[in-house]
This record gives sequence, structure tokens and C-alpha cells, in this order.
Amino acid sequence: MDRAVIALNNLAVRLRRTRCRPPEVLVLFSRCLQRSACERKVAEDLANCERCGRCLVARFLELGERYGVQVSMATGGRLAAERARDPSVKAIVAVACGKELRAGIFASLPKAVLARTITWPCGPCKDTTVEVLQVEEAVRWFLR
Repeated sequence: MDRAVIALNNLAVRLRRTRCRPPEVLVLFSRCLQRSACERKVAEDLANCERCGRCLVARFLELGERYGVQVSMATGGRLAAERARDPSVKAIVAVACGKELRAGIFASLPKAVLARTITWPCGPCKDTTVEVLQVEEAVRWFLR
């Protein structure tokens, strides 16, 4: 069910052909993409990431710097929805599990959300991963 909702949403967003300036795009990713053994408290402030390369947080920060888009880590659905409602945000590239993405898509309406699903190599909510090139493609699509 989640996959179908996400696929239909992504198709609808692409058909709307939303274009944005870099500061209007938010890359919002789940906290579980941070390595569980990391002692850095990046959920409080992404600047706390030492960019060691052992998880994907540094890659998201690099995306933000390269394209000039906003980047934020969400520690839960309520916080994600709050950040998505920010009036400066016109489009969102959301990276989370299917359940969280489905809820976030509906909570963010009518804003454009391109969703990318994480995978669970170590089980749910721990040391998850995503294809960063797909996330970057979604950012570039909004900026085209």
C-alpha cells in the first residue's frame, strides 16, 4: 500500500512540473540514516556531523552545499511535518521508510514532495541506507 501511494505521489508531482529556486527546496531525511554507533548528536544540529563518511549524513550535507538547498534531519513525523510547513519551503525531497513517507506526503499537501524510500540492511530504524544518487536526481529535478 505504501509503495503505491509513494509511486502515485511521485508521478503526480512530476506531472505538476514544480520548479523552484534552491532555497525553496528542502531535503528532509530520517534520523535512522545516521550510524547508530555514532556519538555525535547531529539530530540537534547537523553542524555536529564530523563528516567521517561512515553514514549518509555527510552526503546529505554535501548535497545541500552543492545545490544551495535546505537540509534537515527529522527525528519523527511531527517534526518533519513542522519543517515541511515552513513558508520558505516550496518543494520537499523526503527520505524515510514507506510508512513515514506516506504520512508525510499527506501532511505536506499541497506542497510538492518527491519521496525516496530507505532500505533496512540492519532491520527497521537502525543504520538504514538510501541510494543518494536518486535523492540528488530529485533535487536536480526541482531545480531544472
